[in-house]
Amino acid sequence: MWTHNLTLWLLTLLFFLRVLGQFLVAFFKINFLPPMQDWYSGLLSYPWLLTSQILILSLQLKINLDFSFNRGFFVQSTPIFTDFIRWFSYFYAGGMLVRYVITMTKYPERRWFGKGTIPILFHFVLAGYLFAWVS
Repeated sequence: MWTHNLTLWLLTLLFFLRVLGQFLVAFFKINFLPPMQDWYSGLLSYPWLLTSQILILSLQLKINLDFSFNRGFFVQSTPIFTDFIRWFSYFYAGGMLVRYVITMTKYPERRWFGKGTIPILFHFVLAGYLFAWVS
């Protein structure tokens, strides 16, 4: 049980550090972190992206607290819901794998950790969080 909770908190921390890193680059021009174009795929404008990231972190925090105290809405899931989330996590991670392969095929100079790989990597973190949540 404690390893499950630790995994959820660790994946939340990783995602938080990604959000914080991008925030610091966007607003404070921190030079020792990768430039904004490396953090940002451009699918959402940054204010909307930051808002969605804060909402995700808030939801992760609620889930983590529910599991840490072994009570609450997110601890009491139905098998249908957990199966759906598990399969969604597979689909999500698979989609990111396809995205990575296509990106690296079209832009080989970005391999392995070049421009645009930070968003893909952290989508894997989120997919891993979903899988860990229902496992």
